Amino acid sequence: MRSIWRGLPAKRHEVGWQPGLVVSAADGSPLITDHYFPRAEGDFPTLLVRSPYGRGLPWSPMYGMLFAEQGFHVVLQSCRGTGGSGGQFDLWRNEAADGQATVAWLRGQPWFNGKLGTIGPSYLGYVQWALALDPPPELKAMVVQVGLHDPYALFHTDGALHLENALLVGVGMEYQHRGMAPFLRATLRLQRRLRGVITAQPLRGAYVSALGREVPWLDGVMTHPDVDDPYWSGASPGEAAERLGVPTSLITGWHDALVDQTLEQYDRLQQAGCETALLVGPWTHTSAVQQGWPEVFAESLAWLRAHLCGDRSGLRPTAARIHVGGENAWRDLDGYPLSPATASWFSAPDGQLTPQAPTGNEPLTSFRYDPADPTPSLGGRLLSRTAGPRDNSALEARDDVVTFTGPPLSEPVDVIGPVSARLRVSTDTGYADVFTRLCDVDPQGRSTNVCDGLAQLRTVGQTPSEVTVPMSYTAHRFAAGHRMRWQISGGAHPRYARNPGTGEPSVDAKTFTPIRTTLHAGSVLMLPQSAPAAQPVGGHQPDV
Repeated sequence: MRSIWRGLPAKRHEVGWQPGLVVSAADGSPLITDHYFPRAEGDFPTLLVRSPYGRGLPWSPMYGMLFAEQGFHVVLQSCRGTGGSGGQFDLWRNEAADGQATVAWLRGQPWFNGKLGTIGPSYLGYVQWALALDPPPELKAMVVQVGLHDPYALFHTDGALHLENALLVGVGMEYQHRGMAPFLRATLRLQRRLRGVITAQPLRGAYVSALGREVPWLDGVMTHPDVDDPYWSGASPGEAAERLGVPTSLITGWHDALVDQTLEQYDRLQQAGCETALLVGPWTHTSAVQQGWPEVFAESLAWLRAHLCGDRSGLRPTAARIHVGGENAWRDLDGYPLSPATASWFSAPDGQLTPQAPTGNEPLTSFRYDPADPTPSLGGRLLSRTAGPRDNSALEARDDVVTFTGPPLSEPVDVIGPVSARLRVSTDTGYADVFTRLCDVDPQGRSTNVCDGLAQLRTVGQTPSEVTVPMSYTAHRFAAGHRMRWQISGGAHPRYARNPGTGEPSVDAKTFTPIRTTLHAGSVLMLPQSAPAAQPVGGHQPDV
């Protein structure tokens, strides 16, 4: 670890290990638990790490060993139905009760000093929010890294299925806790059979050939696209942040599939007056705990020492620290977003992007989206290794992608905050998706994605319908000489399941109809623009 991740702090203690402890879940199911501890005399606080991905690599070294070296008891537990624990795994229904049962067990351990923190990424963040619904009095700090709180938003946007994410989560949940060899075999099998799965008609159940078995919870999340469906009732413990008093550190990356969930919780915690800190790096979901681990570990350790050990010397003075793309520098801020004025950029004839509002509402351009040859996804907010910034030039050369490009900038422009688009659109089928993306075009013509979003729409006749598409949060500097580009298409496959053009649910569609989408004047890209910072803070950050 120390040869891979430079800059990790020197260890303070040798580490001991008690593997295979049994904790009774809420229903009595055995939860298999490992205990890491400093081999030293003294009174040490405890960190609880609950995972559905097993207790071996990478969790054992990254959380068990590294934090025990720094003076913490670390309790690393396999969630119900995973990693040898009893019972049946369910994506969200047992975590609150099982977390409380584990805390009750901790109270009976002679080494537990009554000071508890929680930490972990992704689903390991979800279990923290579940425990925070009714925080035990011992809980003094939380560190949620690239964390999940809303399962619906992980799998759907506006009713559109996040197909690639669903398949990757399926493989991770079903195989990672079985060990690295089974997980790698399952991952390779998914890669080999991915095309057959994502192009199946219908999509329902097609994943079985790649995952090797039926997965009831995966069937459930894929076949319930409506956020108001009772199926999702109680799935999100995100409301815990609205009344939480436990100091909470939030860590994410601009290209993390869950970045919007992290920033939603940050806003809730701020509104609740809860002590909180935010770190947003140039990371994807996976690179935050790979390339970004030295920064993430340092932030996490400082927060835990401050609130469990009374040592606040490692805390930074500002509430937020964000990485600004384009200038590749960190900025310390009092909060995020900065609430700057919003600048409107309008689509105009001949592919121009202009701050001048149009006078008419005539059609500007149109494109044909064919579900049989769907517009491919490229980079962006994914769970896979293909996430992040990419050169969009080849994608933008396709006939089913339209772009609007602004003039070269005479001075830098900072876009820091939530980006959105309001489109005026008509279609010939009445059913369509609209995928919209902000890109940075350099003087050599390389077009790099900054942020994006998708919405489904229903249109009637040739009368344009208006739809607002949230395009996520960002912090990016467009340098002088660069141009801003607005990219629009009918989808991004397999990031999102194909819209069949018929109104049928995407998982059940057997017939696909090409969609002619017309974009009308008055469509606008809304950017939170602020004056460039006079001087960035922090050092250079390695490329993702």
